[in-house]
Amino acid sequence: MKARLTLIMIILLEPFILASLGNSAFCIPHSAFTVLSQTHTLRDVTVTARRPMKEIGAQVTKIDSAALKENVALSMADVLTFNSGIFVKSYGRATLSTVAFRGTSPSHTQVTWNGMKINNPMLGMTDFSTIPSYFIDQASLLHGSTSVNESGGGLGGLVRLGTLPDAPDGFRLQYVQGVGSFSTFDEFLRLTYHNDHWTSSTRVVYSSSPNDYSYINHDKKLNIYDDDHNIIGQYHPKERNKSGSYKDFHALQEVYYDDHKGNRFGINAWYINSNRELPLLTTDYASEKSFENRQREHTFRGILSWAHSADKWSTDLRAGYIHTWLAYDYKRDIGGGAGMASMTRSRSNVSTAYARGEGTYYSADRKWLFTASLAAHQHFVRSEDKNIIIQESGNAIVGYDKARAEISASASAKWQPLSRLGLSVVLRQDAFGDKVAPLIPAFFIDGIISRAGNITARASVSRNHKFPALNDLYFLPGGNPDLKSEEGFTYDCGFGFEVGKAGAYALDGSLSWFDSYIDNWILWLPTTKGFFSPRNVKKVHSYGIEAKANLSLQLHKDWLLDLNGSYSWTPSINHGEPMTEADQSVGKQLPYVPRHSSSVTGRLTWKSWSFLYKWAFYSERYTMSSNEQTLSGHLPAYYMSNVSLGKSLSLKWAALDFKLAVNNIFDEDYLSVLSRPMPGVNFEFFIGITPKF
Repeated sequence: MKARLTLIMIILLEPFILASLGNSAFCIPHSAFTVLSQTHTLRDVTVTARRPMKEIGAQVTKIDSAALKENVALSMADVLTFNSGIFVKSYGRATLSTVAFRGTSPSHTQVTWNGMKINNPMLGMTDFSTIPSYFIDQASLLHGSTSVNESGGGLGGLVRLGTLPDAPDGFRLQYVQGVGSFSTFDEFLRLTYHNDHWTSSTRVVYSSSPNDYSYINHDKKLNIYDDDHNIIGQYHPKERNKSGSYKDFHALQEVYYDDHKGNRFGINAWYINSNRELPLLTTDYASEKSFENRQREHTFRGILSWAHSADKWSTDLRAGYIHTWLAYDYKRDIGGGAGMASMTRSRSNVSTAYARGEGTYYSADRKWLFTASLAAHQHFVRSEDKNIIIQESGNAIVGYDKARAEISASASAKWQPLSRLGLSVVLRQDAFGDKVAPLIPAFFIDGIISRAGNITARASVSRNHKFPALNDLYFLPGGNPDLKSEEGFTYDCGFGFEVGKAGAYALDGSLSWFDSYIDNWILWLPTTKGFFSPRNVKKVHSYGIEAKANLSLQLHKDWLLDLNGSYSWTPSINHGEPMTEADQSVGKQLPYVPRHSSSVTGRLTWKSWSFLYKWAFYSERYTMSSNEQTLSGHLPAYYMSNVSLGKSLSLKWAALDFKLAVNNIFDEDYLSVLSRPMPGVNFEFFIGITPKF
């Protein structure tokens, strides 16, 4: 290949070499391009490789590194919204954002960070709004059965997040300042140092905003009167997002040591300090001065790791610890000058000790790969609401204090008898407390149908299960210690392709069908005692298709275009028995599960300029299991469009980056969650400085 490729640097080359199928020629993928401020001429290069045995039959979506580093204001919830077909349920920026695969619930999505599971054992899910995208170097989505390779419990899938020890030689500094609408400020600082053996990285993010955007409140109507006080019309008032401010601080310190003898030692430490208000609902007529609704969080995550690699085998040992202090306070003015009264005073302390070991072995002919792993989590949870006291056997109980051990062991064998065929079997055994779950088997197969176009076919089947979260079992009032584990079977099949012409274009894509059956679905239902309690009430059938495609075009010697798209069709139907004669949920779509979701991103670069367009779509979601088409029973479909324009400058003393981001450019009036309005068009400007030492 010989051409003048403007502003291009090949990065992350090794993973894409491994991802090339068969022994075909390797075409540079769309995500291997990063904008720089220079022009280079690249010579012809052809790279061949066998496809990675670890991903035999797997369905994995890898998030482009450029999407992770788009701007410092983004959380992983924002990244996944515009770069995948999975559903991201968000209450707005700096509020709860959860991810759900294939029509399942957020608790059916497992999340790992550098190999350690970070799902909250109390809630069973992860808040992606608390994960800055600038703290993540690698992100992958493991769909359906593929998640069994990493962890049990991912009935929908698994989100794998990680950091990399890579850093340029010597000392480097990067600082980014963002200023945006609603007095929003985002700051990012990174310091790195690298020599022959040591790598150190320090990252800090601080974000703050009153978050008081305006919106049209469609849940309220005000009357219009004539001079005689007769009602002659009505209108929806324009209001502001009341009491929605936030201050989030994150610090991540990493240190790695490589002895260049196959050993690498690492330390990762991540601290979160978050102080957020929870804004008023659109149906609340109270003044923001008459109440306080606040959530505070302190979380520490730490990992010690040792990895050893040799020609045929490798070992990875990790130990970690997570501690979260979570406080929620709700106060209201009781009037009469008496001041604020505390309605809710919730405090939770969650600690998890973690240990994991994994070993892999390749046969001499590289046709077999054996893997074994053992992971243990010891959870300690104390959760209480000091304003709710329950009398039990003469004792006052304000919450629960429980410990639970979780152990997961797995073994897998992957066989590639031919360069065009791969087979894999995974066996996983999970246990929690004194209960042992049924054995989880998973089977995978893939093969190259045609080397022309690298057309591959794959299929898999797996059993999976998920233990109830600790709140499901012990929350007061309402916890149900007799809950059964949710379990089911998942079937997948699909195909993928890769085509391209050196120096001109690269195109790849995939299409998959999945079919999942989940029994003992846990649902919180109202009781006659006035509170909700979880029960195993549903049998859910979730099925559909997932499609994605990526295209890179070298339009001209100075022009590069990247297009990425994804689409999901996910009917998720309740087939359980009716709870009452009035139960209308059977045969209906599950609440807050869109049947259709899609995203498209387009990036155009010219010399030191870049333009990005992002589009996301979610079809209507029902808020009730009966799928009623009432004002409060469903949320209409919405489209979201964001754009950004960036410019890079290379000076003698520093590299400068400027970017203007416009979110919701068409001022879409939409809701992601009932009674939680989202902001209209808004802006943020970023300046990045990287000194040249």
